[in-house]
Amino acid sequence: MTRKLTLILILAATLGLSSCQQKTEALFNGTDLSNWEISIGTALTGFDDLKEAATAESIFSIVEQDGEKLLRISGDVNASIATKKEYGNYHLRLEFKHGEDVYTNRNSGLLYHSFGPFGIGLGTWMSSIELQLMHENLGDAYMMGDSYAEIPVRKEGDNPVYAADGELLSFGENQNGGKIARKSSNQEKAIGEWNVVDLYCVGQKAIHVVNGVKVMECENTGMLIDGQVQPLSKGKIQIQSEGSELLIRKAELTPIKTLPDNF
Repeated sequence: MTRKLTLILILAATLGLSSCQQKTEALFNGTDLSNWEISIGTALTGFDDLKEAATAESIFSIVEQDGEKLLRISGDVNASIATKKEYGNYHLRLEFKHGEDVYTNRNSGLLYHSFGPFGIGLGTWMSSIELQLMHENLGDAYMMGDSYAEIPVRKEGDNPVYAADGELLSFGENQNGGKIARKSSNQEKAIGEWNVVDLYCVGQKAIHVVNGVKVMECENTGMLIDGQVQPLSKGKIQIQSEGSELLIRKAELTPIKTLPDNF
């Protein structure tokens, strides 16, 4: 009986340890896009013909480059690829680089805590908070549609720039900070090189990290409903097609309970 009890206790401890370990989910699995949904939005200015010819498959496709499977985003029309599931309390790592094809400018975004229908944000995207992937603006925070956040900033000219010890302003439609807060520093790699973006979200706080450096923190994330702020701590994840080719080699998500101490 003693030996059997010992085995049971060991088994229970092992199962308990396994259940505590957080499993990383590959949002981009390199094989298919079955866990995503796609919505085609508005045409790029001056490129109505490309909108007419665009299909879900032509905008978002899996290609091989240097032996790696990549998600290629064409950028020739405004469009969204969004997870079918909602996520909250996670660490999301995205590895991307800008491609060669440019129609308007090198632009895209990682949109998190997405809610509501497609089209509320700039005629194409779901309401969400954007971690900007646009060249030279990588890491900025933009309140897409009916999203809201509070961000400590200092003014540099007309731009509110994230600063941990800055004045806490409200960002969103008709808020005192406007809709966009600028990153604290430029950590972007040269065009053609891979960037690593880490997004940490716990409760109503989100941290943007670019190539290992924290550049933005959003607090009290919310959604604006009839002019009132309602808490927002989870949602779908979108990636934009918006003006240029983008290549993604990794998009993976790990559940977390607390934000990392070093940020």
